[in-house]
Amino acid sequence: MIPEGTRYYLPPEAAARLELEGRWRSLFASWGYEPVQLPALEVYDPAHPLAERAFKMVDKSGRVLALRAEFTTAVIRMVSSERLSGLHRFQYAGNLWLRDSEVGLGRMREFAQVGVEAVGAASPRLDAELLELAWEALKVADLPDARIEIGMPSLVADLLAATGLEEEKQSALRAAIERKNTPELAELLNRFDVKGRAAEAVLALPDLYGGPEALAAARELALSPAAASDLDWLEAVLELLPPELELLLDFGLARAYDYYSGIHFRAYTPDFGLPLLGGGRYDGAGADYAAGFALGLERVLEARGLPPGRAADDAIALDPATARKLRKQGLRVELAWTDDLDELKAYARRRGIGRIVGAAGEEEL
Repeated sequence: MIPEGTRYYLPPEAAARLELEGRWRSLFASWGYEPVQLPALEVYDPAHPLAERAFKMVDKSGRVLALRAEFTTAVIRMVSSERLSGLHRFQYAGNLWLRDSEVGLGRMREFAQVGVEAVGAASPRLDAELLELAWEALKVADLPDARIEIGMPSLVADLLAATGLEEEKQSALRAAIERKNTPELAELLNRFDVKGRAAEAVLALPDLYGGPEALAAARELALSPAAASDLDWLEAVLELLPPELELLLDFGLARAYDYYSGIHFRAYTPDFGLPLLGGGRYDGAGADYAAGFALGLERVLEARGLPPGRAADDAIALDPATARKLRKQGLRVELAWTDDLDELKAYARRRGIGRIVGAAGEEEL
């Protein structure tokens, strides 16, 4: 018995996990993102964005600890603790734990993520870099048909702030926008007495979805200076991307963890309903400037499909010296555990291994 929401990974799935993680790590390193390793145990912080969903425990001193529930906060804590300054590009990989996570397809209580963070600077160039890198990571994972959706939660926040409503009412409007519930949004705007072009701009957000035409439509809204600046930033990011990277714009991405300060993006495949990756810019959420994204290892592998069976080893060696000799030739070789040739031949046939080799030569199967 193992806890609900956890599982064993047997061959060849375990090998596929390690192989894909290695691909991503090599890709990120080639873009200048250096690996860091972070503790799985953290001091419990009620202000953590996932505090209520974390596994908590008490150590012998009585201090409340938590298992790591997400990587972004852990990276920001590291930057603060180590007093790092200037721009740093980090990559990470490891397990996360959520106490009350739903269990099902693509949802586990123990799961793995691989990702990157760029901490210490902010510019459209960095945001465009992260979007292109996310696109490359999906291609490396053999998911070239995955599509990246990008939104601008800060645009939503700035449009709502321009209404002058108190935060509780703005929060209700954000929730309706995120759910793309236009009738509810219209009813709330009427109840909160938001009229005219301001109401029209907010009401348009859930339906602003698509390609460049969505950005053009957003430009036609009655924008506050701050909201117009958000669109300027987004447009500058989009202009820096390679033309073959086709994004879907979604201006209804409103809540987005409640701390994204600029762009927010996620990726999907047509036949898998959960996001494969997510990220964005979160300046001020523990660091002056920071942005990044994370890929869900289990979700990507499920979206890609089960890996093919592992190829059989090349040979069984009857003695250590023969095994060493064959391995130097680049072969994958198992060492015999018994002198019983009949047992070894039956094992080789069952496993699809074509050769049994000893100092005196090769045995017939």
